[in-house]
Amino acid sequence: MVNMTLALPEELHRLIQKHDEVRWSEVARKALWKHAEQLEIMDQLVAKSTFTPKDVREFGDRIKKGIAKRHGL
Repeated sequence: MVNMTLALPEELHRLIQKHDEVRWSEVARKALWKHAEQLEIMDQLVAKSTFTPKDVREFGDRIKKGIAKRHGL
């Protein structure tokens, strides 16, 4: 297994230190797995897409404008 070093904000470090009963490396490992699996699914979906980065930006802008309009922003 590979080791990883993380930089944590001081406030988070203080909170973590209060709970030494928690296996924080396991918590981090599970969170990293979950995020990596979500990225893998996204990569599989994107691999089939014919959208260009420009198309994605334009589509995102249209969605944002629609949401803003719906909420009166």
